[in-house]
Amino acid sequence: MLNIPLFPVTMVGSLPRSKAVIKALGRRQKGLIGDKEFDSIVGDATLEALRLQEEAGVDIVTDGEQRRDNFYSFVAGHIDGIQLMSLTEMLNYVEDKATFERLLNALDVPAFALKNPVVTGKLKRKHPLVLNDYLFLRQHTNKPIKTTLPGPYLLTRSMWVKSLSYNFYPDKVSLGNDVVDILREELMALCKAGCTFIQFDEPVLAEVAFTGPHDTHTFMCAALSEKSSPEEELDFAADLLNRVVEGISGKMKTALHVCRGNWSQREDVLLRGAYSPLIPYFNRMDIHQFVLECATERAGSIDALADLLPDKEIGLGVVDPRTTRVETVDFVVNNVKSLIKHRHPKQIYLNPDCGFGTFADRPVNTKEIILQKLHIIRQASETLRSCFGIL
Repeated sequence: MLNIPLFPVTMVGSLPRSKAVIKALGRRQKGLIGDKEFDSIVGDATLEALRLQEEAGVDIVTDGEQRRDNFYSFVAGHIDGIQLMSLTEMLNYVEDKATFERLLNALDVPAFALKNPVVTGKLKRKHPLVLNDYLFLRQHTNKPIKTTLPGPYLLTRSMWVKSLSYNFYPDKVSLGNDVVDILREELMALCKAGCTFIQFDEPVLAEVAFTGPHDTHTFMCAALSEKSSPEEELDFAADLLNRVVEGISGKMKTALHVCRGNWSQREDVLLRGAYSPLIPYFNRMDIHQFVLECATERAGSIDALADLLPDKEIGLGVVDPRTTRVETVDFVVNNVKSLIKHRHPKQIYLNPDCGFGTFADRPVNTKEIILQKLHIIRQASETLRSCFGIL
């Protein structure tokens, strides 16, 4: 499906945006610039993101998500029936305002700055979500491309606010049906265009697994809505994802990214816990690869992945995108060797734990440190190829 070497180096998705891109994103949301000017600015930024990856020796590249204000709220500009709201604005509509305020304090984010997509009408895909981004990048590189999309559970849960959404979608199940249809439409368009690798981002699954239905949340915007029991929510998430990718196996590689939060450099506000409670649900998902945060001690032991079905690939997180400390080649190699006890080398991809710029105005690292970390992954991949007899 992809012409790649053993232990390929890839990205989770995002890279930091320049001041020019951040300004353009804001001006576009306010209708102050048109598509032509915006595309020119972010096109240059995308090519810069590509050059950084090429310099670092990345085998499977992304567009750096340069056209997105964050990894999932950008859909508001592509789908009718969605309104972008700051977390401060959402406070006016949630039912339990006191609890919501406590959650905002726990999140360690600027509530007035971060925006969340909220359903305020019937959903309809106006134009492609990421297809044009893929086509642009395809024109400028011969390398394999990974295209990233927000997952169906993330979108469904983050966008449903009862007082605003109920008249159009009385519950999350009804909203989920339309989210699935929109993502399938996008997936089929990408497949037709020749896209061979798609990753769905569902970081909020960790929040579901590691906190109870009414515990204090510590995660990003998508975790702020109420949830049922973890079992019910994870069943719902697996069902939504399987419906999105139904019939796509063999046409493109599919991946799912899960982490424990990537909006802050403060370890104490991020989630922790091994993947064990998620493995049964991973095994139900019709996905080729799981792209997992594993370079931080908060992720628990790699041995928790032993029970993952043997045909599943792992995109192993081998560097922490939030720290200025640059990992060593030995650190990466040793983590990969720990996984080789449970996976064939051909099933292991190497990537950072998360993206480097989940939110456009809140990157977690500098381009200088990012380049160093990607170089380390590349050197480790070459060492591993040599160890396993493949140069």
